[in-house]
Amino acid sequence: MNIAILGDSGLARNLGYRYMNRGINVVFGVKKNFQITDIAWKIYNKNSDKVLPYAAAIAHAELVFICCETQCLPGICDSLLQVNDPNKIIIDCTNGTYAEENAGDTFPPMEKLGSKNLYKAFNNLGLDYPLSDPLGVIQETYYCGANNENKSKVKKWIELAGFKAIDAGEYDSARLLEAFYHLKLKIARQQQQNKQCHFKLISV
Repeated sequence: MNIAILGDSGLARNLGYRYMNRGINVVFGVKKNFQITDIAWKIYNKNSDKVLPYAAAIAHAELVFICCETQCLPGICDSLLQVNDPNKIIIDCTNGTYAEENAGDTFPPMEKLGSKNLYKAFNNLGLDYPLSDPLGVIQETYYCGANNENKSKVKKWIELAGFKAIDAGEYDSARLLEAFYHLKLKIARQQQQNKQCHFKLISV
């Protein structure tokens, strides 16, 4: 299966690196004005078919990871709708901007895609991963989406990236997973220290 990773974030690079090390064909989708300055992107760009505009990357893949900044989501969603492939699996790894007045709202552009093949995963890592986890303590990620035949595929892709996959239910749990991420940031700020905070699921 070919995969596309959309975004120029640290998380995009890291997931791409993990999958390429598994022998998976990965293409990266980036915004039009993206400047290749980071050494990792220069290495990827040596292969002319690896770093493409969003729409071109989406067209190449059966599985799409969205690892971009919030302001890029409308354009990415439009590109996904233009491709209009009902079999394409989409994994949203982002976290909307948190504000008290709209806490819990689903990000509007994502609603256009429907929820049949739309999943949330990896958002607990943050777009700056692995800088958000310098000690490598995060070993799990939570995922949610429709309980159809593709959900087991999403679980396998999470595990292939080296994480434990924890099922959080249907796609309506997506806003809970985003709130979970924003809560850990708030706790870290409350500690008034330059440290990262992470949660771990414990069953008793």
